Amino acid sequence: MQKQDPGSAAEGSASDRQPTAKPKLGGRYANYVLFVLVIVYVFNFIDRNILSILSQEIQADLGVTDAQMGFLYGTVFAVFYAVFGIPLARFADVWVRRSLISVGLLFWSAMTALSGFARSFPVLAAYRIGVGIGEASASPAAYSMLSDYYPQRLRATVIAIYSSGVYIGGGIGLFLGGFIMETWNGAFPDPSDAPLQLKGWHAAFLAVGIPGILMAFWVRTLREPERGASEGIVTAKHDKPFSVLATEFMAMLPIFNLIGLAREGASIKFNMLAAVVIFLVATGLVYLTDNLPQWVALGIGVYVVVSWVQSLRARDPVTYEMIFKSKAMVYTMIAFPSISFVTYGVGYWTAPLLMRLHDVSATEVGMYIGLGSAVGGLLGVTLGGVIGDRLKARHPSGRLAIGYIAVFGTAPLVLWMVYTDNLMLAYALNFAHHLFSACWPGIPPTTAADLVLPRMRAVAGAYYILINTMLGLALGPYMMGQLSDTYASSGMDSAASLQTAIATSLLIFVFTLVFLTLAWRNLPKDESTRIERARALGEDVQQVA
Repeated sequence: MQKQDPGSAAEGSASDRQPTAKPKLGGRYANYVLFVLVIVYVFNFIDRNILSILSQEIQADLGVTDAQMGFLYGTVFAVFYAVFGIPLARFADVWVRRSLISVGLLFWSAMTALSGFARSFPVLAAYRIGVGIGEASASPAAYSMLSDYYPQRLRATVIAIYSSGVYIGGGIGLFLGGFIMETWNGAFPDPSDAPLQLKGWHAAFLAVGIPGILMAFWVRTLREPERGASEGIVTAKHDKPFSVLATEFMAMLPIFNLIGLAREGASIKFNMLAAVVIFLVATGLVYLTDNLPQWVALGIGVYVVVSWVQSLRARDPVTYEMIFKSKAMVYTMIAFPSISFVTYGVGYWTAPLLMRLHDVSATEVGMYIGLGSAVGGLLGVTLGGVIGDRLKARHPSGRLAIGYIAVFGTAPLVLWMVYTDNLMLAYALNFAHHLFSACWPGIPPTTAADLVLPRMRAVAGAYYILINTMLGLALGPYMMGQLSDTYASSGMDSAASLQTAIATSLLIFVFTLVFLTLAWRNLPKDESTRIERARALGEDVQQVA
């Protein structure tokens, strides 16, 4: 007999469910919800990406290196974003999704505002951890909500439109952060005369954090859609959603997780072996890079994820099998996050690079780079979703073709951008590469949703976000910063070292192409057998005629 925790108790027993006709999908209210959730994601990335344009002043003020800034923007944020994303995604599968998004927005906006009072690197890092935890609540719940508001045939388009918030928010963050910082510094050249003795970068954090707190109350007014509506799969309400949240957190927290694993019958020996291996690898990386915080944080994150996977396998074997035993799922979730390694790194380091190369102000770089990223990203991600849905209609693996387009379009344009001596051409190339580097984010969460059942969608989305965050956000900006410091130690100036670091990092695209091809080969079979595989695992799947 298979074990399932309360959060995975199928959709209730057959006697608890009354099949109903499929509700009408799409329409004005669905579009309104999509509009609001895009704004939420815009706030998400304003608060996240503003650090890029503020980095030069923060580095000068707090005395930190490129690698430390990459750690602050990437790893310290990403590890907590990824780790908390799993229990919050499980919670989204059983609780009111609009309420979860609202609470998360309130929390991360408050943490962003509090960053405006940081006076040291550790304190700023602590607030960025808070931002990461809060932002982990948004996307899995949003993916799930939107999947119930729109039909499957439009899923990639809708998720792509939602994902446009990445580029709109990132662009606004660059422009707004640079403008506020320089305006404040111009008005108060002596920080001791400024209100609360704030510097320009402090004021920028406050200015973007406070509006998000107000936005949280708007999100709370959205209507919750019927779970599973778009696929005609009946999904009963969970009677103890907070017990699921508690169980998931216990499964994630070190030490406490051992108690849960023992109770669930999972292997403690395997868990300890995994911990030893992670410790040894982290120790070796600390020795090679002389960066203790980076690899300790990432090591803890990886260990927590391993423990959660063990716990999921014991508590909900059906969800575990549907996610981790699908070759299409596994390969897709490696291929696209490896693209993210480049896009997160380039997205963070472009502004500092152009400021070093061309000696221009943060306001100018923020305006041109921000506008190019926002418009190029919006066009790229939307077209990627639309084209992906059309290709899907022609071939089961059609959406994955967007990954190839992203790789072959991004690499040459990024190289051209970082090595051109013409500043205006660099601005134009930043816009151009975003048409390609931004075309893919709607594809992996859509593919994940297509490969699992409705009750598993938020967890599958969180699995994607987990890998994307660990490989892309935690490693991309940091590795480029670490490589930059390494090249600089060999005699390169700060601009040339960063140029070379970005160019070197593009080599990861070789692995991207390998895993994209493997995913392409396995997706048709895994998707077409989804219901049969779930039933073979003991899942009681009831479909509406």
